[in-house]
Amino acid sequence: MKKYVAESFGTFWLVLGGCGSAVLAAAFPNVGIGLLGVSLAFGLTVLTMAYAIGHISGCHLNPAVSVGLWMGGRFPANQLLPYIVAQVIGAIVAGGVLYLIASGKAGFDVAAGFASNGYGEHSPGGYSLLSALITEVVMTMMFLLIILGATDARAPAGMAPVAIGLGLTLIHLISIPVTNTSVNPARSLGVAVYVGDWALAQLWLFWLAPIIGAVLGALIYRFIGSPDE
Repeated sequence: MKKYVAESFGTFWLVLGGCGSAVLAAAFPNVGIGLLGVSLAFGLTVLTMAYAIGHISGCHLNPAVSVGLWMGGRFPANQLLPYIVAQVIGAIVAGGVLYLIASGKAGFDVAAGFASNGYGEHSPGGYSLLSALITEVVMTMMFLLIILGATDARAPAGMAPVAIGLGLTLIHLISIPVTNTSVNPARSLGVAVYVGDWALAQLWLFWLAPIIGAVLGALIYRFIGSPDE
């Protein structure tokens, strides 16, 4: 049970820190952190939680990562569903806390996006469904390669959280303009439930594409990372 609670708190921190930076700080007048700051915020949530709870739950914080680790032979199937449920609960609670904070400002309008992921007219840069699909699949695939490689027993000890956190930062730097960056179905759901409407209608992509990407990343690493005979 402790590992599931840890996953909930870890995912809570990812959504509150990452989406919170986008909603509250990205465009703050004159001193906003911008896309670079939001990218760093997402990476820092994973970096800090990896050190805080990695030894308890493995610090997945992401249903796609859990699926990818299972496909990579690093995670038991019987814990997959409980992990995903814990992650989703943490994400939704974080979205609620962020909503309560953000709604304290006059003029707040959740329909403006609330850091939700989208494509077409709801893509930050107006990118198509196909562009969004390719982006989310490839970025999640690379994320799993980073995770599996950095946590390999042959990798430098203790450095995995740094590589994974910086990897997620880079992913956001690339893909925020396309989809607002998901690579994490729980992160997408955690804010979409408060936006409703288009965010929920487009949510399917941000579950499907990251999971496909995670499976591909796991299969690739199982091939390239397997010891030579």
